[in-house]
Amino acid sequence: MNETSNVMPRKKRLPSEERRQEFIAKAVVFFSEEGFESSTRELARRLGVTQPLLYRYFPSKDDLIREVYQAVYLNRWQPEWDDLLCDRSRPLRDRLQAFYEAYTDAIFTREWIRIYLFSGLKGVDINRLYVGLVEERILKRIVAEYRHEAGLSEQPPSAPELEIGWVLHGGIFYYGVRKYIYELPVLEDKTRMISDALEVFLGGIKTVFAPK
Repeated sequence: MNETSNVMPRKKRLPSEERRQEFIAKAVVFFSEEGFESSTRELARRLGVTQPLLYRYFPSKDDLIREVYQAVYLNRWQPEWDDLLCDRSRPLRDRLQAFYEAYTDAIFTREWIRIYLFSGLKGVDINRLYVGLVEERILKRIVAEYRHEAGLSEQPPSAPELEIGWVLHGGIFYYGVRKYIYELPVLEDKTRMISDALEVFLGGIKTVFAPK
């Protein structure tokens, strides 16, 4: 019998960038389970590496959290959504239905929602940064497109208009919280849920902001 036959093959070392991405992916799972107060020492233990090795890739915990934000939030934003929201060749109602179906497909995961909630509770910048992104790239566009389609003057969205936008967006988001965090019964037809929410939103904003 060959003496070398019982020798275990050495684990293949990943290229530096692959290992870095593996660390980020596992950090996403770790923070979604344990929250952002958990130590990098515990994360390194979960990864099966030393804390100094982890710091070679991410000099501080804040650096790692920024990478988690990039992976979980920015990388899931699809560039075509920007064009979709502003495509005036299509009725706004159709654009919003298509957008929110695609958007919720991207964010309705246990990890995404738990990280969002943990970051909000602990004051981590992830939450504040993402709220700013939602307001700039989604809600202000929705209000502007509504005003255009309704024949209203072009102007920056007012605070009351943005609040109505947040009611729409927050209601759709909370559907995901109830389903994936609280594991409560929800209307399983997500398309219907979005459609109903849009009917309420468009009817409400028309009533509140119609020209007097």
